[in-house]
Amino acid sequence: MKLVLASCCAPCSAGAIKQLADGEIAGVDDFIVLFYNPNIFPNDEYIKRMNEQIRYCKELGVKYAIGDWNHDAWRDAVRGLENEPERGRRCDACFAYRFAYAREFALKNGYDAVASVFGVSRHKDQSQVDAAAQHTLGEIAYLPIRWDENLRQSIGRASNFYRQNYCGCEFSFRKSTAPTKEMVLVAK
Repeated sequence: MKLVLASCCAPCSAGAIKQLADGEIAGVDDFIVLFYNPNIFPNDEYIKRMNEQIRYCKELGVKYAIGDWNHDAWRDAVRGLENEPERGRRCDACFAYRFAYAREFALKNGYDAVASVFGVSRHKDQSQVDAAAQHTLGEIAYLPIRWDENLRQSIGRASNFYRQNYCGCEFSFRKSTAPTKEMVLVAK
């Protein structure tokens, strides 16, 4: 099986990438890490996360692909859901939007299946991620892999990954991540 691993950031994906690179996931012969996250805001946050993902993939000699950062299109996909709580309907729409891209990427590039690390974060719900994938991927298989959390944490402790304290979108900022005046102006 050829697998697309949809990834949100290096800290969440490190263990999964290592497991795949080490051949620990049965049936997966080939894989690529797909970083497609137009939900991440602002752009400099996106660049930081993308660069960490690229750095880790290069470190392990793993293939990766980077999708375009089209934040306006993502905003259109979640329009009307801006005030939803974390793990609410906005997250459903966000996951579906990103899985739709992963589906098209897989079809275009000859991959059979998609897995993700979108539910690894403490800010997200794995069952919600799984439901969005199963609803969106169509003829592309979804592998709801339960990644080795101990491995992920071990790699995280040993790395110097850039870490963030919110999911990524401007609607998920935590109180400790107060948006700057520039962020507020751009988000409108």
